[in-house]
Amino acid sequence: MAAFLIRERQGPILTVTMNRPETRNAISDTDAIDALTECCDDANRDESIRVLVLTGAGTTFSSGGNVKAMRAFMESESHDPAAIRSSYRRGIQRLARAFQQLEVPAIAAVNGPAIGAGTDLACMCDIRIAADRARFAESFIALGLVPGDGGAWFLPQIVGAAVAAEMSFTGDALDAQAALRCGLVSRVVPDADLLTHAHELAGRIARHSGTALRLTKRLLRESRHASLDTVLDLSASYQAFAHATPEHRAAVDALFAARG
Repeated sequence: MAAFLIRERQGPILTVTMNRPETRNAISDTDAIDALTECCDDANRDESIRVLVLTGAGTTFSSGGNVKAMRAFMESESHDPAAIRSSYRRGIQRLARAFQQLEVPAIAAVNGPAIGAGTDLACMCDIRIAADRARFAESFIALGLVPGDGGAWFLPQIVGAAVAAEMSFTGDALDAQAALRCGLVSRVVPDADLLTHAHELAGRIARHSGTALRLTKRLLRESRHASLDTVLDLSASYQAFAHATPEHRAAVDALFAARG
């Protein structure tokens, strides 16, 4: 079986393609989870990486769960609740922790349907750009399930509690334009131009200090649950560190040089 991920480097930009179109890039299989979490860990260790772009091969971003594996599990005799809980904690929930701990900005280039855990994976990224054919659905409820992957934490922070509730309670799909209107994605582009737009945005991000990008992302992440005073204290500490970096000095020198 081919590797789940294809990694491509363009300078400081790492493009990661989920490459299992025969399962519509399902992410519930162990090798898919391992590949994605390892990719996040590698990006954290490699300080030359400044932006990660995530997309899917074929016409689907990700179908979320592997339906064939789900059916096989239903027909098995192993339905111990404690074991199922443990499998989620040791399985797909590792993605939520890995992307929450990812230090570099992540752009989801959503090339097609993102269903269930596929929507939640896109929400784990910092920015989402959608192709015209993209669709988003919190479809767990249609299968009598709950968002077991952490989506109930990520989605409301992006679209708000009411929209997240409607998506989660109905399972209805949003097309790309509806996703744009509710803030789930920041732009919608023609299918053929998706990666061009994603890489253009990634380039505008990657031209900045890698240290400042990682610290800024950490501040944005901490601000989700910390008090204002805590964020102000962190901001001052991170700024003290940023002031001492060669990138800051080079940027200030370049600014004055441009002014003549």
